[in-house]
Formats: sequence, structure tokens, C-alpha cells
Amino acid sequence: MRFKGRVFAITGAAQGIGRRVAERAALEGASVAVIDRSPIGAEVADAIKAAGAKAIYLPADLETHAGAVAAMDDVIKEFGRIDVSVHNVGGTIWAKPFEHYEADQIDAEVRRSLFPTLYSCHAVLPHMLAAGKGVIVNVSSIATRSLNRVPYAAAKGGVNAITASLAWEVAERGIRVVATAPGGTEAPPRAVPRNPKEQTAQEKVWYQQIVDQTVQSSLMRRYGTLDEQAGVILFLASEDASYLTGVTIPVGGGDLG
Repeated sequence: MRFKGRVFAITGAAQGIGRRVAERAALEGASVAVIDRSPIGAEVADAIKAAGAKAIYLPADLETHAGAVAAMDDVIKEFGRIDVSVHNVGGTIWAKPFEHYEADQIDAEVRRSLFPTLYSCHAVLPHMLAAGKGVIVNVSSIATRSLNRVPYAAAKGGVNAITASLAWEVAERGIRVVATAPGGTEAPPRAVPRNPKEQTAQEKVWYQQIVDQTVQSSLMRRYGTLDEQAGVILFLASEDASYLTGVTIPVGGGDLG
């Protein structure tokens, strides 16, 4: 029960890593705000409450600054404070060599995987500064060095930079800012796909190149599990990591990104 009495705001918590973080934080005593634009988030919050913990679902479009501010304000209204804010929104929409990206696709990748973290950090910061304490855990990616996703890599490189730079600014004011960089992770099929269009034969080839490169780059030659990713995020959120800030921890089976 290392999070007993603490409040977690978790973005992108309807599926995948974010959902597992929410479930495990609640099992360890946290009150959890499940923040996601997918209505599946309501099911996650209901399941957490059915298991005996406190949870709320907050729909939000975190690709907008106003959406991030409203979400964090709503967490404060519900729970009175935010002790830990986990920023997990992001993910590759397309997978192809850079010369095949269209301009609007480049913009969309950056909006999806950079701005939600940037905006969420900015939105939660006033609440943590007012409290004089808090932990921000950003979720980056090993794919800052990878095939067929340059715009996504650029966005996640930005997440690493946000983490390092913001940590400098707030370390002496009681706030830690840290990140994980997940490698390939096995997860159930997404209920809401990042790209709803069916892949072409060529796109399937390009995506398979990502899978092959991810496994090859891992010293363990495998994808990770949701629990292997969530465990590191929760470690960083805990007092066991009290002397860590400004760092991004790669969680890719030895792949350092």
C-alpha cells in the first residue's frame, strides 16, 4: 500500500500501459483519475471502484491545452490535490519511411505524441507548485532511435527534453519530473485503434520492419509486458525513487533507444 492516500492523475488510461498503471496504483491504495478521450475510460474507472478503490473517469482531448487544463482542474475538484501525474498519451499513427509521410501526417504524429505531455505538464504544474510537492512521470519511448517513424521519434525526443528541462526548474520546489521510455510492449488489441484505416500490403511490410527491429534491438529478444512497463512507472512515482529526477529510464530489455 505504498500509495495509500495519494492521488494519481493518469492520462491515456483507457487502454494499454496507462490502464495497467491505473489498476496497479489503485491496488496499492491510490485514488485514481482515469483521463482519456475514449469512453472506455469509464469502464476502467468503474472496474477500479468495483474492486474497492476510489476512481473517476474524466473525458478529455489532451491534444489541446484547454483540454489538459480542464482535466487537471477536475481532478482537483474531485480529490483536492494531485500527488502523481502520469502522462501516457501518445503512439505511432503511421509506420513508414520518412519520405512517404505527408505534411498533415507529420503534424498529426507530433500533436498526438508531444503536445499532450507538454500541455499536461503545464496544466498540472500550478497545482503541484501550490502544494510544494508532487511527481510527474512522463511516458516517452525507445523509438527515439528506430525505423519508419521519424515524426513519432521527434515527438518522443521532445518528451525526454521536457522531462530534463522541467526537472531543473522545479527540483528545489519539491517536484520531481521523471520519465520512462518503453520498448515494444505486448498488449491486448486496442479497442480504439490509433489509425482506423486498414493497412495496405506495403504498410504491413513497413510495420513488420518495426517489429523486427524492436525485437532485434532488445538484448532479451522479446517484447515487454504491460506489468513490466507499469512497474517501472510506479517505482518512479514512489518514495523509493525520491532521489531521481530529470532522467528518462529506458525499459526495453536492454535497448537504450
